Amino acid sequence: MAQIKSLADLNKKREESGTGPDVSKKSVDPANNVQVKVAMATCGIASGSKPIMEFFEEQLDRRNIPGVVTQTGCMGYCYAEPTVEIKLPGKEPVVFGFVDLKRADMIIEKYIKEGELIDGIIPVNYETIDSKE
Repeated sequence: MAQIKSLADLNKKREESGTGPDVSKKSVDPANNVQVKVAMATCGIASGSKPIMEFFEEQLDRRNIPGVVTQTGCMGYCYAEPTVEIKLPGKEPVVFGFVDLKRADMIIEKYIKEGELIDGIIPVNYETIDSKE
């Protein structure tokens, strides 16, 4: 087996093996699509955020909803974990707390698909730099 000594060698090996991300096919413009951020700090993981993240990834794809699901660190809402931030195109982000699989399904069906707010929203408790101007 040939040694990998550079990034070019690694990329060549990846192409030969057919593994690795195909950015051209899987890339999504986050500004024009649904963005789902799942808090995956220690408290979130302990509260069950990993299956919630997997659910959003599977269900957005299954329901043909163009979006990006990412993990984030602590959002500061440890008391309400698992927490999920949803950003719809052209709208401010909304954070939902105490998200279980049932609530995650409601978020997709009611908020993401129809724009209808549901119970479990955590109100914003901070000001951004932009809001102080």
